[in-house]
Amino acid sequence: MSSEQQASAQAPVLCATGCGFYGNPATLDMCSVCYRQHCLLNNAAATSTKAVASSAATATVATVAPAPDSCFAPSAVAKGAASSSKNPEPSLAAPANRCASCKKKVGLTGFACRCGATYCGTHRYPEKHACGFDFKGAGRDAIARANPVIKGEKLADKI
Repeated sequence: MSSEQQASAQAPVLCATGCGFYGNPATLDMCSVCYRQHCLLNNAAATSTKAVASSAATATVATVAPAPDSCFAPSAVAKGAASSSKNPEPSLAAPANRCASCKKKVGLTGFACRCGATYCGTHRYPEKHACGFDFKGAGRDAIARANPVIKGEKLADKI
């Protein structure tokens, strides 16, 4: 038997944490769920030690081990950092695939209103969903931008 056949003939290894699933040598002999929890705990511990070190007195210099980046792919870490840098405001609007008024699934046929929500065919008109968008003000602004004020020269000097 070649070495590749021997490796495939080995019995699968159970998870190192004892959860009953099969582990993988690439994930420290843990199953995917236990490995994810392991990585999250390591990252949380590293970030909490960084916070403690940054709040320590400026006279003492604390060294903190960096968070293990081997747990997550670089793209996942970058996405997590990008989302945490934005303002974490909870969105109160209904998902884009449901009507904001009656919560009916709209799929691809949803109508996006200028107030920012998506509505079904019944509630697509502003008077049907109590739209809070100021259509008159938007129209005034559009007209003002399209037609700037033009003043002619004074004729007092010319006459």
